[in-house]
Amino acid sequence: QVQLVESGGGLVQAGGSLRLSCAASRRTFSGYAVGWFRQAPGKGRDFVAAISWSGGSTFYADSVKGRFTVSRDNAKNTVYLQMNSLKPEDTAVYYCAANRYGIRTMLSSYDDWGQGTQVTVSS
Repeated sequence: QVQLVESGGGLVQAGGSLRLSCAASRRTFSGYAVGWFRQAPGKGRDFVAAISWSGGSTFYADSVKGRFTVSRDNAKNTVYLQMNSLKPEDTAVYYCAANRYGIRTMLSSYDDWGQGTQVTVSS
């Protein structure tokens, strides 16, 4: 039942960078793993990256590995997705989601979702 809010999306040229934030309306993210997903127009929602509740473990989709970095600051109740070397193929609505189990890649594993933030990468 944690409430999540994404921010930081926008329009950027190919090769540029953006940092997305996912803030929780609770004291801390303690006990929750957080995943990032994205959904392009007319497409399904795909896994991007995830981070464990402690921040000690991360996992990335092959399409973003080496370009994106997920991190968290539980004291600030915030998870970040740093996106570098952006490509037009990265254009999508980006969502963060939380679960109480650990790093997962399937949508069904996540209990709470934010409303999403639009990322548009122009060529």
